[in-house]
Amino acid sequence: MVIYPKQMNIRKKRFSLLIAFLTITTVIFAQQVGSNSPYSRYGYGLLMNPVSGASEAMGGISYGLRRSQQVNWANPASYSKLDTLTFIFDMGVSGHLARMNDGTSDPRDFYNGNLDYVAMQFPLFRNVGASIGLLPYSKMGYNYGATRSVSNIQYVEAYRGTGGLNQIYGGIAWEPVKNISIGANLSYLFGNFSRSSVVIPSAGLVGETKYSYSFRELKYDLGIQFTYPIDKARSVTIGAVYSPKLNATTDVNPTEMLYTGDPYQNPWLGPSQVLTTDTLKNASFQLPHTFGAGITYSTGRFLVGLDGTYQLWKNLEYPDVLDNLTSENRFNDAFRVNAGMEYVIDPMSQNFFHRVRFRGGLSYGNSYSNFSVNDPNDPVNGIGKYTGSFNEYGINVGLGLPFRDYMSGHVSMLNIGFGYTRQQPNADHMIRQDMFKISVNMNINEFWFFKRQFN
Repeated sequence: MVIYPKQMNIRKKRFSLLIAFLTITTVIFAQQVGSNSPYSRYGYGLLMNPVSGASEAMGGISYGLRRSQQVNWANPASYSKLDTLTFIFDMGVSGHLARMNDGTSDPRDFYNGNLDYVAMQFPLFRNVGASIGLLPYSKMGYNYGATRSVSNIQYVEAYRGTGGLNQIYGGIAWEPVKNISIGANLSYLFGNFSRSSVVIPSAGLVGETKYSYSFRELKYDLGIQFTYPIDKARSVTIGAVYSPKLNATTDVNPTEMLYTGDPYQNPWLGPSQVLTTDTLKNASFQLPHTFGAGITYSTGRFLVGLDGTYQLWKNLEYPDVLDNLTSENRFNDAFRVNAGMEYVIDPMSQNFFHRVRFRGGLSYGNSYSNFSVNDPNDPVNGIGKYTGSFNEYGINVGLGLPFRDYMSGHVSMLNIGFGYTRQQPNADHMIRQDMFKISVNMNINEFWFFKRQFN
């Protein structure tokens, strides 16, 4: 048996390139915003539902998905499905159009683009698989305000913020007995936040009150999957995931500054005067217990699934100074339901179009955070008069375009998805948001661990 050194060098180069790419994307994730929503001002911003491109096109189902050629980090128990010869590289990007309507003025449109995720999956031993990757957890990005008047003096009061949470994860799964798999993810959750309220008078100095903090914590996810084979072509998989509550502390830095102009329109402009700067030591931040369960039914050509997620946000600790809300009215216990399907005419056909995968799905959930609502009919006393929230409705469709490696038989997939979500307020004087999304995801399956033999 002879193994060419050239093959080993190629593998080393592949791993080096992927490590370099993962490092670069860490920097990109840390700097990106990808949001223009005023709702991202509260809590940790808008929560992401990071799933692979194929899962997203099926409404976001993931807990019961168990496939050998798809990374499914939402349930780490799925990693053990991978065979001992395959390496999977998966990444996704997307473009967004957000349309906001307050019911009184013309709707406004905002455009954003994101690198959605980067993930890899590979075998360790027989019936043991692993995965590493970089995922978003939340994003914050907003810039809005209104003209106000006090004693016949007009000024603009603006609220601006950037930041978000991302997670680098590593996970492992083991199938100790046939059809039962257990797995776990360990994630490093990190991010920086900056929130400002700016007062811009018609004449005089501009005042800014700014709060900034950094978040660093370890996160755990535990998963299990059980597959019941009905026959050779049909099976049912049930999956469940649990993530424990996180208790984190970090310093919050409040600063009050004066500028000769708007610091956001003139980013090179430094403060002319720093009035106060302080540090709120060891402020408490908590993230919730999360429970998820799902079921899928699959045949050789058809798959359908249903997922449910529940998060215990109510009464979690969070600094009051950041949003002027209290633990009693800040957070809601959050739920999300996803349903989706996939159909392929004939996955083994020589006809390319017969191997295309058609996907669709629906989702419904509520917001984990409440929002301070201003009454425009009472511009002085109606500021933060009450709180409101929203429900979110979503629909997704997509295609999976297969590319087969005829030497190994492995199939890579280019996934294209189209999504629409509506954030429907449940209180008056709130903004309705409609989001249109186009996503492109490349799922590459390679025969990396096969030892070529020559006589």
